[in-house]
Amino acid sequence: MNQETIDLDRALAVALEAAREAGAILLEESKGPQKISYKGDVDLVTQADVRSERLITARLRAAFPDHRIVGEELGETVEAEGASRYRWLVDPLDGTTNFAHGFPVFAVSIGLLEEDEPVVGVVYHPSADEMFSARRGGGARLNGEPIHVSQVDRLAAGLLGTGFPTHKRSETPNMRYYWEYTLRSHGVRRAGAAALDLCSVACGRFEAFWEFGLKPWDTAAGILLVREAGGLVTDFDGHPYHPGDRILLASNALIHEEMCGVAREIATMPSLTGARS
Repeated sequence: MNQETIDLDRALAVALEAAREAGAILLEESKGPQKISYKGDVDLVTQADVRSERLITARLRAAFPDHRIVGEELGETVEAEGASRYRWLVDPLDGTTNFAHGFPVFAVSIGLLEEDEPVVGVVYHPSADEMFSARRGGGARLNGEPIHVSQVDRLAAGLLGTGFPTHKRSETPNMRYYWEYTLRSHGVRRAGAAALDLCSVACGRFEAFWEFGLKPWDTAAGILLVREAGGLVTDFDGHPYHPGDRILLASNALIHEEMCGVAREIATMPSLTGARS
């Protein structure tokens, strides 16, 4: 195993610059007609996705030529010589459907894993000019200022977020969870950009966020932000979440066990769709 180490502050600086440049591309593309193609019946990809990913990949490759880089649209674009312990996960446009419809909730997400654990994370929301960033052990920040999870300690007083898949939507178990968590909280928001939902937990806008079936590039940056802001990210059984795991639950830590308890109750209920969790 290659035992190279890197300066995480430098890695964060490179990711911040790449995210801001990619965000500028998204804003530019958002002003014109969208060139849309489909990866499935409803899973969109736009010219903006591809332009953004190519720019980010170029910046990361130039700075870290030995690292693996995995992007949502272009796949694995760098195969390191040997076995690098570092892997970049890039979502060049999280919230593509929002973007394609002119709904300004979308983001660039860049995460760096060291042996599958997030160590650097950047999420940029260009429409609001909000730059979320974190590195391992360094806390989480929004536009350079420290952020922390909320202090709400009851699910009944919490605002939650969730998401639904773009494919096989009839098979998701999430309708039951959406229903039950809505009844037991101040409400559940479905904004359509998981990276930004995780940022909302990190900065105290949401008390919790859950979703099924997220891809590694959806979560690599956001879960580090939540953890560095004082929150927890696990599955419904409380086991630590790793990018690519099937079930994600992120919270301010104070309502985490209550969220898990409700999830255990829901798992024993008949599904609204016939799918099982």
